[in-house]
Amino acid sequence: MSQDVQRHFHEELSHVKVRLLTMSGEAEAALGLAVEALLERDSEKAQRVIKGDRVVDAMEIEIEEQCVSLLALQQPMARDLRMLTSALKIANDLERVGDHAVNIAQSADRLAQSRPIAPEPELIEMARLTRLMLSDALEAFIRGDAESGREICRRDDKVDALHRSVFRILLTHMMEDPHMISAGMELFLVSRNLERVADLATNIAEDVVFLVEGKSIKHHSEDRGESTA
Repeated sequence: MSQDVQRHFHEELSHVKVRLLTMSGEAEAALGLAVEALLERDSEKAQRVIKGDRVVDAMEIEIEEQCVSLLALQQPMARDLRMLTSALKIANDLERVGDHAVNIAQSADRLAQSRPIAPEPELIEMARLTRLMLSDALEAFIRGDAESGREICRRDDKVDALHRSVFRILLTHMMEDPHMISAGMELFLVSRNLERVADLATNIAEDVVFLVEGKSIKHHSEDRGESTA
């Protein structure tokens, strides 16, 4: 690869990173707005999330086309190859984050039309942790920080534990008051979607380790630095 071609290739790689950051910002904003719609019982915000999903979808297609073109025309090796394959997966994960934000917004819209019910503190904490995981995972990707990637993977256990707590609390409320069943199920769906976003953030964090070290840590708790005891 000549110097001019190589320079152009790395400029294109940088552009892919920029577009991923932009896409991440859109996905994070959608998730944040969906949570606001839930907490504020704001149907207008919920509809903004639902209508805005096509922006994230279009970004995924754009990034995918860029990556496939670079893979086909430049045939990169080693870290550059890992960068492009990781970018493809991350774009797909971010698109799915957007979908989960839409699901939360739809639940928020339905809850806004029903009897007021306060989301459990555990659910609010789930939303905070999940949004932070997503933001930190993209930052680790841009910096090429494998250790941060491992640390983000470990945080997923906390979100999973909160999800289980939310389920138990809501189940108890629904058993005590059948009128709460509909609202309780909506809040459980919100919890489930937040738990899935945390899983997607974990996927991105795992891709960071793969990018930097060339090693997959999926399904390998010891490589994440987790205890196996």
